[in-house]
Amino acid sequence: MSKKIEFLGDSKEVLRRFPDESRVRMGHALHIAQEGGKTSYAKPMKGLGGSATVIEICDDHDGETYRVMYTVKIGEKVYVLHAFQKKAKKGIATPKTEIDIIKIRLKKAKELASK
Repeated sequence: MSKKIEFLGDSKEVLRRFPDESRVRMGHALHIAQEGGKTSYAKPMKGLGGSATVIEICDDHDGETYRVMYTVKIGEKVYVLHAFQKKAKKGIATPKTEIDIIKIRLKKAKELASK
């Protein structure tokens, strides 16, 4: 049975603005998550702490990096927590501002699942 997807914040609108190729790749990974699987290019995100597993889908397109974070470990839905284009400041680390958004939306997903 397929899980429903719930997009939190502006994640759906941001994802819609990704280049077509990246949007298709992200959509495929989210569909696999709905069916209970995980693609090879979706990896657990490190550094968030807590018991919820956040999965990161990363796609490089035309020299740009696009990311979508989701979780399937809360309730009965796939919660898409955040989508953004990585602006290279230094290294591959996720910027603190993006991590803060993910943490806030993870908390919101837990609240929604407990209702």
